[in-house]
Amino acid sequence: MTAIAWDRLATPEARRLREFGFEEGVHVEVLHRATLFRGPVACRIGRMTVALRRNVAAAITVTVD
Repeated sequence: MTAIAWDRLATPEARRLREFGFEEGVHVEVLHRATLFRGPVACRIGRMTVALRRNVAAAITVTVD
């Protein structure tokens, strides 16, 4: 992951991401993107799988290794 636009997130959303370990430079793997009704994005950070709302995922910029 290269960047997180913290200013695009509500305070509780930003706090939750930090609690899960989302920070610049952390390895994040996108596992699945739901297509119906702009559903959640499932990703792996460390050994944990996390589902993010689309608006939260949109604030995260990732690069392909």
